[in-house]
Amino acid sequence: MKKIFIINGGHPFAHSGGRFNETLFNTTIAHFQSLEGYAVKSTQVGDNYDSKAEVEKFKWADLIIYHTPIWWFQLPFGFKKYIDEVFTDGHQNGIYHSDGRSSKNPAINYGTGGLLKGKKYILTTSWNAPKEAFTLEGEFFNETSVDDGVMFGFHRMNAFAGLERLATHHFHDMEKNADVEKELKDYWDFLSQTENRFILEDCSAGLINAG
Repeated sequence: MKKIFIINGGHPFAHSGGRFNETLFNTTIAHFQSLEGYAVKSTQVGDNYDSKAEVEKFKWADLIIYHTPIWWFQLPFGFKKYIDEVFTDGHQNGIYHSDGRSSKNPAINYGTGGLLKGKKYILTTSWNAPKEAFTLEGEFFNETSVDDGVMFGFHRMNAFAGLERLATHHFHDMEKNADVEKELKDYWDFLSQTENRFILEDCSAGLINAG
């Protein structure tokens, strides 16, 4: 039984109702619940939660799936608060032990104290910015991708905890030119392909460990 933990980092604020990420969140839950061999837990950061119980979900899961909009080139403040609280409660409690260094040689091995090794994650983000803002010369993000730019710190945060990135999927131009039906179809296809990759990589790791 594969264990999937799905997090909706979006929440209502000002003109943002959070509807698209809630739709993604529910689509992801429905996808895995429609398949045999998966157990699903989920959290919406805009709802009440217990940070210690959330730590247990990270420890329980084989795969964590994060959904988040991007507000002012960062995580929504409610999602950042969730991460700060949950990862802090996960210190020496299943998420990370330390920063990985020793007092004998404090210059090396930073970021190696994560306790979630062997687990993977998927990230989706949604943007007002069009895809071309990241890819075209002279455009706003200087030809730097979402993963290597705005979300670089988020990926290193997960690596610090020992998690391995499985895949990312980014939704662009979602305020002015969104084709939600097409985006959801493309996302469903992405989920199916990524799920197959997750199974294959897990089987390969099992064969290596068995051999």
